[in-house]
Amino acid sequence: MKQFMDQNFLLETNTAEYLYHEHAARMPVIDYHCHLSPAVMAGNRKFENLTQAWLYGDHYKWRAMRANGIAEKYCTGQASDEEKFDKWAETVPYTLRNPLYHWTHLELNRYFGISEVLNPGTAKKIYAEASGLLQKDEFNPLGLLRGMNVEIVCTTDDPVDSLEHHIHLQQHPSSSIQHPVSSIHHPASSIQRPASSIIKILPTWRPDKLLAVHDPAGFNTYINALSQASGLEILNYQQLLDALERRHSFFHEHGCRLSDHGIEHFYASDYTDRDIRVFFDRLRSGENLDRSETDMFRSAVLYELAVMDHQRGWTQQFHIGALRNNNTRMFQENGPDSGYDSIGDFPVAVSMSRFLNRLESHGKLTKTIIYNLNPADNEVVATMTGNFQDGLVPGKIQWGSSWWFLDQKDGIEKQLNGLSNLGLLSRFVGMLTDSRSFLSFPRHEYFRRILCNLLGNDVEKGEIPNDEKLLGHMVENICYFNAKKYFNF
Repeated sequence: MKQFMDQNFLLETNTAEYLYHEHAARMPVIDYHCHLSPAVMAGNRKFENLTQAWLYGDHYKWRAMRANGIAEKYCTGQASDEEKFDKWAETVPYTLRNPLYHWTHLELNRYFGISEVLNPGTAKKIYAEASGLLQKDEFNPLGLLRGMNVEIVCTTDDPVDSLEHHIHLQQHPSSSIQHPVSSIHHPASSIQRPASSIIKILPTWRPDKLLAVHDPAGFNTYINALSQASGLEILNYQQLLDALERRHSFFHEHGCRLSDHGIEHFYASDYTDRDIRVFFDRLRSGENLDRSETDMFRSAVLYELAVMDHQRGWTQQFHIGALRNNNTRMFQENGPDSGYDSIGDFPVAVSMSRFLNRLESHGKLTKTIIYNLNPADNEVVATMTGNFQDGLVPGKIQWGSSWWFLDQKDGIEKQLNGLSNLGLLSRFVGMLTDSRSFLSFPRHEYFRRILCNLLGNDVEKGEIPNDEKLLGHMVENICYFNAKKYFNF
């Protein structure tokens, strides 16, 4: 019987161990989609305690705590940080077989060298030890990233964002090169990280609020903010596009090379330019659109945004299938992204095909990554990507890594197997954190171990060659080099 979370955690064969330790673990991390705060990175201030670094904003943990009967004041409420941590420690034993159990102990070990299992009996000691380490210079936000061998981080930013924190990080790269992280533990301790390496922090264009036309008042408030950010008056639809183009250019100037869209499904209704101009005028006057008109307007805007991405050679990302804010009362109290979302069962194939085909027919289809939340859509997305490869860019249209509720061992294995069966796993651009926590980067390790274990098992069963060079090269590409080439940051 293996020990819990030993150095060969999740690795079932000698081949898997070799692939992970000699190849995967040595690769830097490109985290091309996350929700880390640029302001926190620009300020680079230390976290006061483990709760602030670990529990603030983490709706994964909040959902588990609520399911365990923990009152809301210990999740998003006014309880003290230590009280919140104690309630999380009380919950952890009940998360057995949930990925949170693995992530919790990976994070405690990889950042703080803590190998004890978290429970109410160990909570006080672990909280004190980790909180104490967080006061050291090497445990500031950028130090935490450097300790996990992170090379590039792409945040999530609204088109109206000033990017002031990104600009600060770009103008003061010395703030990214202090403090070699000698104190942070890492399983691949043989990796040498230069003390002066600079972590690139880049913005990502996330224009979701442009599609929120179900609420004309909120939409108009946003358009006014866009007008102010762009310095252009927005009285008609063409002026809206002009303002977006100006902001898109501004983002590009500051290193942005990706867009991202969180949508229920693709919008690809037929429309005329006259329709959209009229709809925009009606929205600006505060009038509601009906369901059909809303879909037409969203289809037009999403298409124009995709054209802008193509013109600048960006990669567009689409996160589809989330049914958000299901609990109205708690949404009103806590707002979005607080743990009340679930998997939706929206039809996706026809609209996805129409959207991609419209762009392809006009010669405007840029590199694209599609992430599905409903596992029933796995094979739909995997086969759809094959319809729009151009034979020029390897893996131009990607089925993205397992996302959100699928970001666990079973979900990752199903995505890797589905991609292997229906596409080219070797061209996959790999994992991301999609996280708001600076302590979430062992998720890359988690993915890499699962990947190496799948390949190792195939070797042991004689299903693929026992070719260390071929497999090592494949693992390194999926973990790092494919993304580095694909995004061309």
